[in-house]
Amino acid sequence: MSISLNLSKRESSKKSTFKLVGALLAWYFLYWGNDKFWNWLLFTVLPFKKQSKLGDAVRFFFYDSSKIILLLVGITFSVTMLRSFITIERTRSLLGGKRQGIGNVIAASAGIVTPFCSCSAVPVFVGFLSSGVPIGVTLSFLIASPLINEIAVGLLFTMFGLKIAAIYLLSGLTIAITAGLVLGKMKVERWVEPFVYANQMNQQAEFASPDYSLQDRTRMGVEESVSILKKIWLYLLAGILVGAAIHGWAPTAFFAQHAGRSNPFAVLIAVAIGVPLYSNAAGVMPIVQALYSKGLPMGTLLAFMMAVVALSLPEMILLKRVLKPKLLITYIAIVASGIIFVGYLFNAILK
Repeated sequence: MSISLNLSKRESSKKSTFKLVGALLAWYFLYWGNDKFWNWLLFTVLPFKKQSKLGDAVRFFFYDSSKIILLLVGITFSVTMLRSFITIERTRSLLGGKRQGIGNVIAASAGIVTPFCSCSAVPVFVGFLSSGVPIGVTLSFLIASPLINEIAVGLLFTMFGLKIAAIYLLSGLTIAITAGLVLGKMKVERWVEPFVYANQMNQQAEFASPDYSLQDRTRMGVEESVSILKKIWLYLLAGILVGAAIHGWAPTAFFAQHAGRSNPFAVLIAVAIGVPLYSNAAGVMPIVQALYSKGLPMGTLLAFMMAVVALSLPEMILLKRVLKPKLLITYIAIVASGIIFVGYLFNAILK
């Protein structure tokens, strides 16, 4: 009986492996043929003209929609399989009791690979503090988790190359670590709503690493990819539509005058525009790409993208439930200052 069960498990594992390899090859074929397919359909089959404003805008919309959806699904699937080894209990246990400094570095690094967005701000904040994680370390994690988005890293890498993706990653880590350190040194615990500490737990969280099979991890990756795509497809297409309009019709001179290198307030304007927007890295990336093609400097665009994902208005509204006004204003000021500094710094470096 045990031999037949083992054989059945092996056969199931082989089938899962073959299905996974087949899906990866299909994904690669679709991604590789995306550019050629839309060029053929729009400019050979359909009556659009190359290098016309309408043709450029239509191609930008369909090509980028397909490309970003493929990247979004591929990156989300891969990261979810990796995340199947990580639980919130494991993260709490890793961060609990850590001192300022090393704790901030670990927290910011953990924020990159953990599945928490701005919508999870309040429960994550309360959960970490109640588990004994210092507030400065908790804030480093809270900043890094939405700010350093693995999908954004992947999209930046495919669109702009390794250098820009690495700049985004390192600058985001620096902001999260520095902001957490500064806020921790300021002893801002007194500016947290009292109910957060009401059920303080000093014991370290217990956890058990789940023994998922390849089939389980694959199913989790597919479900998470579909779930995220369902949640953001409308924002994604809206962002690509705006990007297509910018790419096809917006005058280059307008952006050069109001947000180009010659305007010393360009980064400040970008951050001010980014804060009230509600989007995610995938949704804002087409706008970044279109604005970059119009000549906007990368530092300004990185500042805009970071402001959208790290200081979104919905997240600030959620955080107001657990942070007193003094801490919320201080939090926004420190994070915004870091983003603005990064924007001006990389505008100066990336000439």
